[in-house]
Amino acid sequence: MADALKSALIVGAGSGLSASLARRFAREGLHVVVAARHPDRLAALCGETGAEAVACDATQPAQVAALFHALPAGAPDIVVYNAASRTRGPFVELDADGVAQTLASCAFAGFLVGQAAARRMLTRGRGVILFTGASASVKGYAQSAPFAMGKFALRGLAQSMARELAPQGIHVAHVVIDGGIRSAARPERVDPPDQPDSMLDPDAVAETYWQLATQPRSAWAWEIELRPWVERF
Repeated sequence: MADALKSALIVGAGSGLSASLARRFAREGLHVVVAARHPDRLAALCGETGAEAVACDATQPAQVAALFHALPAGAPDIVVYNAASRTRGPFVELDADGVAQTLASCAFAGFLVGQAAARRMLTRGRGVILFTGASASVKGYAQSAPFAMGKFALRGLAQSMARELAPQGIHVAHVVIDGGIRSAARPERVDPPDQPDSMLDPDAVAETYWQLATQPRSAWAWEIELRPWVERF
């Protein structure tokens, strides 16, 4: 399976998990395209991995269509949807526009990217589509209703796609990230001496994505949960 994978598209790319995914895919010799609203911020990553950065607001149907139209024929073999936004606050005080934006980023954009990817992959009878979920995909937290709504919807989308598309050769999977991902932007949560690795290592998460992408089709997983060893279920 791994030998058949030649290209990957990461939508919602940034300096965290997406960067680790780009490095992991590039290490396997894949041509990587990273799509983001501000692709100029990905210059260092592209220089390191040879990835190609393109501008795309995944909540906009025309921009998603243009993104896939610009890809070479036969690409991509792997699509990762990694974009999201979050609106917090007491439920009765939530701003409707902010809620709509969170739903658009977490769920509607995932639908647009998933549909465009599936249309391409169906013509070849193979491909991998991976969605990044969160703790909020399976449990709603107080003052975080919009994020829970969006992530629950994304999980339902992935499950429905997996059941429909797996018999047609397309592996769809949803990854529940149940815990904080270690990054330079989150220095406030350093590993305490008695609990090393208390945050998810983005490179370790990226390794799991690669393992999902290369699973034999006789034993495909549609969902997997990842959490550090100290995270409570």
